[in-house]
Formats: sequence, C-alpha cells, structure tokens
Amino acid sequence: MSVTNPGPVTVRVPAKVNVQLAVGGARADGFHDLANVFLAVSLYDEVTVSPAAELTVTCQGPDAGQVPLDRTNLAARAAELLAARHGLSPDVHIHIAKDIPVAGGMAGGSADGAGALLACDALWGLGSSRAELLSICAELGSDVPFSLVGGAALGTGRGEQLTELTVGGAFHWVFAVADGGLSTPAVYGEFDRLHEGSQVPAPEASAALLDALRTGDASALAAALSNDLQPAALSLRPSLRTTLDTGLAAGALAALVSGSGPTTAFLVKDEDTAESVAQALRASATCRAARVAVSPAGGAVVL
Repeated sequence: MSVTNPGPVTVRVPAKVNVQLAVGGARADGFHDLANVFLAVSLYDEVTVSPAAELTVTCQGPDAGQVPLDRTNLAARAAELLAARHGLSPDVHIHIAKDIPVAGGMAGGSADGAGALLACDALWGLGSSRAELLSICAELGSDVPFSLVGGAALGTGRGEQLTELTVGGAFHWVFAVADGGLSTPAVYGEFDRLHEGSQVPAPEASAALLDALRTGDASALAAALSNDLQPAALSLRPSLRTTLDTGLAAGALAALVSGSGPTTAFLVKDEDTAESVAQALRASATCRAARVAVSPAGGAVVL
C-alpha cells in the first residue's frame, strides 16, 4: 500500500443530540422513515490511525471496555470500506480516545466511524470528495453522515439524507449519563410494540423548531423539542423519568431522552445554569455523570 502521509493522523469528531426525532412506521426493510434534526455538541472523540501490519483497534477513556475492538467496530468498517473502494489493504492501527458516552444515544460509534474514514483518507492521501465520503458514511449507518458534517442538519430517509441547517446562536446543554446502555434496535422494537395496530403519521420536521434554531432562541427551541422514541426508551428504562424531572427542577428549560437513550439531554439558558443543573444531577444519584456542552459544534476535522 502506498501511503503519502506516514502518519499518524488524528481526527476529532463530535457527539450529537437530536432536538427533534420524528419516527414513521416500520418500512418493509425494517428501517423507519425519520425527520431527524441533528445538532452537534462539544463532546468529542479523537480517532488516530497509523500504518500497521494489519487492521487493529484500541480504545481508552470512559466505558472503553464496552467498545468492540473487532471488525464490528464502525471505525474498522470505515477503514475496510474506504480501502476496498481504492484497491488497498486496510492495514492500519485505529486508536479511539473516547469522551462521548458509550451506547448513550449520542452517536459515539457513528462518530468513530466518520473519524476513522476521514483519518484513513488523509493517511492514504486519497483526497476523496465530500460526496464520496458521505456515500461511505451512509453505508456505515444512519447517523454516520452527520458525524462527518457536524453543525446542524435535518436527516430524512432513515436519517442519512442530510440538509444542512442554519443556527443563529449558541445553545447550552447538560447531558446526564446513565448506568449501562440501551440497544437502539431494542428501543425501535419497543416503539413498534407501543404503536402496534395504530397508524403512525409520516414524519415531518417542525417549522417552529427550525425557526428557533435559525434565530438562536433557546426558549423557543425548548418549547419545540421532541423525541418520538422517548416513550419507548422510558418504557424500557422507567428510572430515566426521575433523571428528567431532576434536571427540570434544577432549572433546565427542557429535557428529553437523547436519541434512543439512555443519556438524557437538558437545554439550559446559559453557561452558569448549565453548571448548576449539572451539579444538581450529580448530587441526585439519578445518573452516573453529568456533562456540560455547547452547540453547534463543527464536524469531523483533521487535527
């Protein structure tokens, strides 16, 4: 394999929160049509790739023990897909410095896939177009394209078809990290069970929410936040209700389950409130950790 950059190459990639997750009924292929408004937040993983004798993955950071280190890891799959497109062998060592909650509904695995893809492209000197990278991201998973792009975007289809959105200001968040994870397929399965026998409307982006993002109005955004998967996540993990109530009582403008959970997200009015809400959540013993972040954050970038 001809490598133009001897490496290593490190890419920083953000977590996300879904400020709207509208879910349609199950399709014939098992997926669901979505209107998924993504907002990247300032919690990051760093993915470093370097030449190696064979494809290997290592990981360090909070809950690193829960991260698969085999070919099922999206970072490893990203290296394989990119290499296959260019007739290369994916002989790299991928190291993930993990700071995004694992299995927490914040797209940490998807972020690592996008990060490894961009890092391998730089390491191998391929100069792939944005369109080619996004095509590979969509093969990897529904959330991976947004992890590459960052900022804010509306995802349609199964979430992989992105329309970038304008954000008119900074939004402040607190994320409460729960003990253990929630399986995304299990949450969608519970969504289907809860809606069995009923007509699920086609998902549509909220005009009020898009306007709140565009104007940077935190109060308006708080009023428009929604997640159709939240009832399913709460059905599987009822204790999350207490976490949501604790953050609201501490002064959050709004609270919701992040994606398929079990991380819960709290929109607050400013940085000072974020710190006080985080302290209240930590003291409440309703979550394992509370993290403060700001959005929007940039997408995957080579450091």
